[in-house]
Amino acid sequence: MKSNFLMVQYKIMSSEGVTEDCLGWAARDASGVLSPYKFSRRAVGDDDVYVKITHCGVCYADVIWTRNHHHDSKYPVVPGHEIAGIVTKVGSNVRRFNAGDHVGVGTYVNSCRDCEYCNDQVEVNCVKGSVFTFNGVDFDGTITKGGYSSHIVVHERYCFVIPKSYPLASAAPLLCAGVTVYSPMIRHKMNQPGKSLGVIGLGGLGHMAVKFGKAFGLNVTILSSSISKKEEALNLLGADKFVLSSDPEQMKASAKSLDFIIDTASGDHPFDPYMSLMKTYGVFVLVGFPSVIKFSPGNLNIGMKTISGSITGGTKDIQEMIDFCAEKEIYPNIEVIPIDYANEALERVVKKDVKYRFVIDIENSLRA
Repeated sequence: MKSNFLMVQYKIMSSEGVTEDCLGWAARDASGVLSPYKFSRRAVGDDDVYVKITHCGVCYADVIWTRNHHHDSKYPVVPGHEIAGIVTKVGSNVRRFNAGDHVGVGTYVNSCRDCEYCNDQVEVNCVKGSVFTFNGVDFDGTITKGGYSSHIVVHERYCFVIPKSYPLASAAPLLCAGVTVYSPMIRHKMNQPGKSLGVIGLGGLGHMAVKFGKAFGLNVTILSSSISKKEEALNLLGADKFVLSSDPEQMKASAKSLDFIIDTASGDHPFDPYMSLMKTYGVFVLVGFPSVIKFSPGNLNIGMKTISGSITGGTKDIQEMIDFCAEKEIYPNIEVIPIDYANEALERVVKKDVKYRFVIDIENSLRA
């Protein structure tokens, strides 16, 4: 019943005041090449927030859907789901936000709001499917368009308060990279001081896992197949230990030493060597998307270990994470770029040539 009401509501809103007043950059085909694009956003409804976008993080998801990796891209694709900005106006029912507030928008902008998961504020698991911030189909049938654009109109439920003391450029990557590791860390109690955490993969997600681990008081080990990552792991990110995963002797010396492992690597890699690093009752969480997961049952059953998957997080976790970052002064390592560098940035993301997240300065570089 509620979803039918939402559809009617959105149809009414989408018919009011629609003009091509939003500036963005879009991919028109599977080449993924972005160029300027004008389109319309829906008018502000009673429960909506109009956000002037100041910054947008660059995520590998932007590569996936601009280049049609999943064969479901709906062109033109305006990517971007790590959005930070300033509220310009709000609908008549909105109480959480006012004009001038700093806010974030993450990987989804709608859900049924009526299922058990929505009621528990884990809307990312909505039984009817959460609506992706870009390349998704909203309840009114329109295709969502993301944060490589001048503004966005979003239901207030999917907006998050960013304290004004926290830089908007730094806030953007929290909306995907940050919560993707924070949410499972909280769910699996990886916030117990003195416990040990291993982090596989040292990119946008991995470097945030290290930062959260240190803030939680964990002993953090970075597991990498590349010795070139050692210096940055220890000196730049402050990890306690670096283990070269391609060195059997180092791996053997670290056997049964970790309470938790967060695996952020999306490239194909073996799992058994990492499973052997966990203590009894150890928890292994996969947040990357390798093409296959394969390990010996013995490495799971002996030691009573747990393996779990995770994606981003619900609205409750997202807001808690932002507040935690502000309180503990946790900031992603970012490279701020203009919008006209977006194509080069996506190429560098593919090549893993970024430390550790690109953030587009929408406010100062997006022009008609």
